[in-house]
Amino acid sequence: MLIERGNYPLARPFSITGYVFNSTDTVQVTLKDGEHCGRGEGIGVYYNDDTIDGMVAQLESVRQAVESGLCREEVQELLPPGGALNALDCAFWDLEAKRAGVSVWQLLDMSPKPLHTVCTIGIDTPEAMAELARTYSRYPNLKIKLSDDRPIERLEAIRAARPDATLVIDVNQGWSFDELREYTPAAQRLGIAMIEQPLARGADECLEGFRSPVPLGADESCLHAGEYAAVAPRYDVINIKLDKCGGLTQGLRLAELARADNKALMVGNMTGTSLSMAPAFVIGQFCRFVDIDGPLLLARDIEYGLTYGEGGVVEAPVPRLWG
Repeated sequence: MLIERGNYPLARPFSITGYVFNSTDTVQVTLKDGEHCGRGEGIGVYYNDDTIDGMVAQLESVRQAVESGLCREEVQELLPPGGALNALDCAFWDLEAKRAGVSVWQLLDMSPKPLHTVCTIGIDTPEAMAELARTYSRYPNLKIKLSDDRPIERLEAIRAARPDATLVIDVNQGWSFDELREYTPAAQRLGIAMIEQPLARGADECLEGFRSPVPLGADESCLHAGEYAAVAPRYDVINIKLDKCGGLTQGLRLAELARADNKALMVGNMTGTSLSMAPAFVIGQFCRFVDIDGPLLLARDIEYGLTYGEGGVVEAPVPRLWG
């Protein structure tokens, strides 16, 4: 098992509630059986202190077990949900496909379809966000990062710049319940398709019984399948991120739970390279909202990266990348 660190500068600083990112750090895992190799990438979950050093330490702690021949399902019991398990699990999927001489799609008995990703706009002045929205004219779906600082002013500027776009907003736990109730009528008026994670994780019980005029999505509030039952009554949409839940195996389990409840799904990312987006593309097949634009935010992607075409269309990964 090869464990490698990577650092990928962003094309421009990226701001969300409480954080500004200038680069993305990654952990990449490569599994080899002599003839075949599989790869996976983890970014971690910054708000859970899921750091690169911690991820490497977790992976080193299971090195002997992995190299002794444990399978993908057995590994699920060795590591907690997070970036390390994500990188390892996705490397196993890639290796299994290459060993079998088939694609991941054949392993899953699925036929992939192209996806339409959002393109994300970080928090900036209303004018700068509107200008970036115009720059992203080829993308019909935009995801807007907001805080509690003049959110409606920012949305109005973006909507004026892009009356044609489907807009979803991501608050990253940045509003209070009173602010949510204040802002949702304007969000409805502006045609917002979904509000992602408006309230703080662990402080969203008040959403039970609340009828929002705009669908609400759970991101930080639902990290993995073990948390689904508690938050399901509060949200209309579940955002599955492989770094949160611990890889494709766990992501598929969470998707199965949410789909059984007729929840809408979103696939998200922690701003990784195309190696992170490739297994997320599998989850995206089940999703109403697709957010796999991580490579678009980077100054450079990895070799054999995903293809992002007109209209935000993303094609299935090529086998030399993953799967």
